[in-house]
Amino acid sequence: MLRTMKLIISDLRAKAAWVYEDESPKAIAKALATDGTAAMIVYRLMQASRRHGLSPLEMVFNKVNAASGCIIGRGVEFGPGFVLIHSNGVVINGAVRGGENVHIEHQVTIGAEKRQSPVIGNGVFIGAGAKIVGPVTLGDNARVGANAVVTKDVPADTTVVGIPARPVNKQNGTSHSAE
Repeated sequence: MLRTMKLIISDLRAKAAWVYEDESPKAIAKALATDGTAAMIVYRLMQASRRHGLSPLEMVFNKVNAASGCIIGRGVEFGPGFVLIHSNGVVINGAVRGGENVHIEHQVTIGAEKRQSPVIGNGVFIGAGAKIVGPVTLGDNARVGANAVVTKDVPADTTVVGIPARPVNKQNGTSHSAE
């Protein structure tokens, strides 16, 4: 239970830092009332239930999130600092693995293709409406633009946009072929 509380506190600190640029107790309390926070906490409770072999409770937490419009598969693993900026319409396949400090906007799908799911590095941001599908890896500090469709690996420290997603040159905003 201590591990779960540490993860929840880490997630709340990250959410407060994102929303209010402040990790004070007051900012964390305010973050508790923002959209997506309840889904983050329920996800962590589902994750803890799974770790402790409490499958019925794990399923209940899974259904609670689904009823609120956020579907996070029962096997999903994210490190500390997991933030759902907005949870509406988020769908994450149960085989997804994510690092620390992953920030996800609303209407994001992170899904499997032929039973192979994405792996998400540390410090990744995924914009509203983005789709990440199949056996792709998002490197550390990658940024996925709004509505981008990612079907190929994204290197570390790279921003991708468009359909299909392609890297954007940081200096002048031009795009380059992903191939």
